[in-house]
Amino acid sequence: MKTHEANSTAVTEFLILGFPALNGYKFPFFSIVLVMYCLTLCENLLIIFLVSTSQRLRSPMFFFLGHLALTDIVLVSNIVPKLLDIIIREGGAIPFVDCFAQFYFYGVSICAECFLLTAMSYDRYLAICRPLHYTSLMSVPLRYSLVLSSWGLGFILALMTFLLVFDLDFCGPNVINHFFCDFAPLVELACSDTTVVSIEMPVLSASLILSPFLFIIITYVYIFITIFGIPSTSGRQKSFSTCSSHLVVVSVYYGSMLIIYMVPYRGHSLSINKFLSLVYIVLTPLLNPVIYSLRNQEIQASVRKHLKVRGHKGLL
Repeated sequence: MKTHEANSTAVTEFLILGFPALNGYKFPFFSIVLVMYCLTLCENLLIIFLVSTSQRLRSPMFFFLGHLALTDIVLVSNIVPKLLDIIIREGGAIPFVDCFAQFYFYGVSICAECFLLTAMSYDRYLAICRPLHYTSLMSVPLRYSLVLSSWGLGFILALMTFLLVFDLDFCGPNVINHFFCDFAPLVELACSDTTVVSIEMPVLSASLILSPFLFIIITYVYIFITIFGIPSTSGRQKSFSTCSSHLVVVSVYYGSMLIIYMVPYRGHSLSINKFLSLVYIVLTPLLNPVIYSLRNQEIQASVRKHLKVRGHKGLL
């Protein structure tokens, strides 16, 4: 692998443009993103706290949900603070090393989230299609293996992508027309030949996005077949309610990911690319806890219990 001694003298930082079209509305835009970021942190930290402390939330589904909340915290904390600085300054510089660090941890978080959503779909499949064997099949060792595999694959696949891009030469242009250091904008700035990267990246994208997505589709085909086979309407509604939240999250997350990373970068406008990226980086982590908690009686009961306990302590 080539060193970046020469690169560091040529390009020591990147200039991120952010959203130039919104510079005239930077203060409202800044305020909205800041509020969304704070709410996202509070909501996901609350999910992690509840899953860690509540006896009601000991099932595998909530175990996976806690780790999903952790990936969302990593994702937004890696990108949004710098985004806020870019918005208020109408663009901003980021050091070469910091840019690639952001690129790497962004990759870790989205990879881990992809595999966690896949593990959650398998959990729903076992709960609905194999209810009598669910407890024995979704054992404690298996759920820990699924979570560790999700994080492990996230670190490994993100490292592979990181090394592909980091090995390129950056010796000229340094303006990134995006709001964070993403794959396609970085590759466009490379001075060296990007043919190998352009070929290998779709393969990695397919393994990261298409394979888990196809697995999720297959599990939900079996889930829907099982649900429609339930004779009673109340039984069908109860079974569907246990997986509807996950289905909504998967649809929003993978819908954005498929368009951004499986459609050629020049196949859609930069504005659409930025908007979709903003959706799954800022909006999706904000909505995930809301989607899961609105339809989940256990989470609502745990929140009420903690509020009641704190209320009693306050009176004392």
